[in-house]
Amino acid sequence: MNNPSRLLFLVLTLSALPVDLPAHETRNTLVPQGYVHYAPGPIPDRVALVLTADPARSQTVTWRTNAGVTRAVAQLNKALPGPGLHLGARDIDGRTRPLETENGVAHHHAVTFTGLEPDTLYAYRVRGADTWSEWFQFRTAKSSAAPFSFLYFGDAQNSIRSHFSRVIREAFAAHERPALLLHAGDLVNSRSGVHDDEWGEWFDAGGFLHGMVPSFPVAGNHEFIRRDVFGPRVLSPHWTAHFSVPANGPEGLRDTVYYVEYQGVLLVALDSMNALQDEALAKQQAEWLDRLLSASAHDWVIVSHHHPVHSVSLGRDNPLLREHWQPLYEKHGVDLVLQGHDHAYGRGANLAEGTTAIDDDAGTVYVVSVAGPKMYLVAEEAESSMARVGEEVQLYQVIQIEADRLRYASRTVTGEVYDAFELRMTEEGKHLVDLVPADAPRSTCGNPDRPRPDRCWNGVELVD
Repeated sequence: MNNPSRLLFLVLTLSALPVDLPAHETRNTLVPQGYVHYAPGPIPDRVALVLTADPARSQTVTWRTNAGVTRAVAQLNKALPGPGLHLGARDIDGRTRPLETENGVAHHHAVTFTGLEPDTLYAYRVRGADTWSEWFQFRTAKSSAAPFSFLYFGDAQNSIRSHFSRVIREAFAAHERPALLLHAGDLVNSRSGVHDDEWGEWFDAGGFLHGMVPSFPVAGNHEFIRRDVFGPRVLSPHWTAHFSVPANGPEGLRDTVYYVEYQGVLLVALDSMNALQDEALAKQQAEWLDRLLSASAHDWVIVSHHHPVHSVSLGRDNPLLREHWQPLYEKHGVDLVLQGHDHAYGRGANLAEGTTAIDDDAGTVYVVSVAGPKMYLVAEEAESSMARVGEEVQLYQVIQIEADRLRYASRTVTGEVYDAFELRMTEEGKHLVDLVPADAPRSTCGNPDRPRPDRCWNGVELVD
């Protein structure tokens, strides 16, 4: 091949590859083009609690400032009914890392509170430049199995402040003090790495909630960015800056694969993006999970990863996850697998058994949900095989844990129950009770101007 032909081939090849545009070019936020709204400053922002491996005795907090703040310091005290929280509060040092974005250079800080007492209300604040944040408070977990509830959200991803805000706020307003917030990936959208505004909107959407209720974050494909055209996507530095998760996962994956034991429940986060990019990493996670679950004596086990084992939307399928991970879920009796990615709703129990009645043995229940405004269409296969599906519906999920039952409810942002079931523990095993009436209406796409044959909404067209 001569040189001109070689050049033509290269140009044609590159032009056929997908290009990730910067966030400002796709107008995915409410920030006007050219305006710097989320520049870091001397006052702490993006304050977030992140679960540790032992939430009864420790708690991690992360926050952001400008580069003028070089030392991570938080103050902690037991919460008091009066204002004198600073009296007797102790300074706790942490770690600081820089991150340069389109909004300038920020310092991201993390402090882990240790030696805490179980089931105790603590107050804390974090330091900026010659100032502090407001006082937040949180309650540590109990040291043994006890009832609690938590919220689970699918993808926020697009038009976050514009359209995800009301979902997370309604969930918090409608359900008193959840123990934790589980985010099943794609918290933001841009894979170019130019997405600090999107992270700013994500923290704005939840506001003070992030500083009072710890998160259990799961990384999705949009938390990974392209360093070059031909290489694999790599984890965005924003992820590790904002979420300092327990470092108890497999070697090389400890920023995205981890577990937490919370009041008798084992919560596990897996990294489906790396698994689908590299089968060796799918196998590595499977081997780690097999060891973890083999040693577990927990009555309830909940796993979360971004890509679904059983896809809901048109044109999507993840056979590697069914090959390497699903057999372990069935072998070890995992109760729930909480997922995102498909921008639609779908719930199916162990599909080969079709467990939908009280006298059936419950297999693993697989759920896919969406909280943000990007909406895809449901595939015919999911329509026929899953117990409940839905399109064009923004949802949040409330999961309540008790000694002998797990209650699940998926609610629309306007408060209606869209899906619900119970897992009941008896001497004979676990049984699933479907609580959705057989004639319950299914949400379908009502957008007359669909952007693509497989989509109801792109999500980015909603901020103009």
